[in-house]
Amino acid sequence: MEDKLSIRVNIADRYYPLKIDRGDEEKIRKAAKMINDKVLQYKQRYTDKDVQDFLAMAALQYVIKVIECETTIEVSPELDEIKDLNDELDEFLKRVN
Repeated sequence: MEDKLSIRVNIADRYYPLKIDRGDEEKIRKAAKMINDKVLQYKQRYTDKDVQDFLAMAALQYVIKVIECETTIEVSPELDEIKDLNDELDEFLKRVN
């Protein structure tokens, strides 16, 4: 049986009802808080914009971070393999010389 929980999440002064896995509650609430914090930063910096603009800018900023993390994760195994090969070459060269 699935352990679902109904919660209401506040994002930019609007409430969204969600049915989530109980184990995801902390992560979802933390994500909502991060969005709200970023929206508040933009509200304080740009007084001539509306909430939709702030949400769009926050979304863009967070998606850029996700893409950067994905790129790092994709490259990381190759870098580890190159490092291992480099170590093997160093050992070989030490034995040959």
